[in-house]
Amino acid sequence: MASKRTKEILEKLDQVYTREYKCYLNYETPEQLLVATMLSAQCTDARVNVVTKDLFKKYPDMEAFAKADLEELEQDIKPTGFYHNKAKNIIGCARKICLEFGGKVPKSLEDLVSLPGVGRKTANVIRGNIFHEPSVVVDTHVKRISRRLGLTKETDPEKIEQDLMKVLPKDHWILYNIQIITFGRQICFARSPKCEECFLINYCTEYKALHQRKKSGKQL
Repeated sequence: MASKRTKEILEKLDQVYTREYKCYLNYETPEQLLVATMLSAQCTDARVNVVTKDLFKKYPDMEAFAKADLEELEQDIKPTGFYHNKAKNIIGCARKICLEFGGKVPKSLEDLVSLPGVGRKTANVIRGNIFHEPSVVVDTHVKRISRRLGLTKETDPEKIEQDLMKVLPKDHWILYNIQIITFGRQICFARSPKCEECFLINYCTEYKALHQRKKSGKQL
């Protein structure tokens, strides 16, 4: 059960960002979302969307990706970075989906993480957005901000996921991720966050610690 403090944080996030479900990656099918999510590793969603606009016309389904030429696909996705590994994983993933899952993205976490290049984060994006299975996606924003808000002390994404599943209500798991990504992009940056504009500043353990250090320094 969520604590009073956690409920207050969630209420403030709801007030500012609403409870609307948003996905910043453009896609029309579960298979397209899977590829887009794989491409989004170490890359902005905006850049991925530019690349996938033509990519999904050239490769309309998993069968097309499975038959893709590796070097050609590398060039097609080059702007997203790490294109050697991404291309190899996308082709491997597509081949396994065609061979074992009838060309369709599987639903279970176990099946999803068995695919080449698919970890828990990507799997939970699919489970949440496509199958509406309550899941917690731990990306760089969720990791950083959850620690700042004192919702976890862990650094390992899987352990953070477990901590958040304990402290957040189940109906807020997917929503929390969407809201925190927006919050992280607009206000709570990794470097030089806009603390003066932050509506969650009273809950930020990092800000409180910094404030205390400054206060102690003045007293000395």
